[in-house]
Amino acid sequence: MQGRGTAVCLPADIDTDVIIAGRYLRTKDYGIWATHVFEDLDASLAPRLKGAIIVAGKNFGCGSSREQAALALREAGVVAVIAPSFARIFFRNAINIGLPLIESDLACEEGSTIVFDLSGGWVDPGGKRHIIRPLSPRMQEILMAGGLVQYWRAHR
Repeated sequence: MQGRGTAVCLPADIDTDVIIAGRYLRTKDYGIWATHVFEDLDASLAPRLKGAIIVAGKNFGCGSSREQAALALREAGVVAVIAPSFARIFFRNAINIGLPLIESDLACEEGSTIVFDLSGGWVDPGGKRHIIRPLSPRMQEILMAGGLVQYWRAHR
């Protein structure tokens, strides 16, 4: 799986309540979630996420186990998230809904173009490839299918 996007830089320890506040979870309208993603951190972020690759500090997705956080990012148009580490439940939730996560400690330059290749095992934040920790073949298959539900439908 390959991808390309514009860097949006975030700090460490972004929790799921910051990704999508609980007050928006009364609706199942993903479009509403997409417009309010990161609202309590920086309301100007949501419109900049379409086609973006979030580059964050360690422990991205900590906090509650709500799947809606990963869904809100995907629906906002996030291409992938790069961070040195992820909360494990967020990591699986993201893979299961088809949102690529890349474990790497990249320096972030806001607005730069980032290219990645998960099967090739690299990310390029601007002219120099960095080797990344590879995802398992099964996780890559789940991402290629668009998520866990789509993967299981195709493998019945």
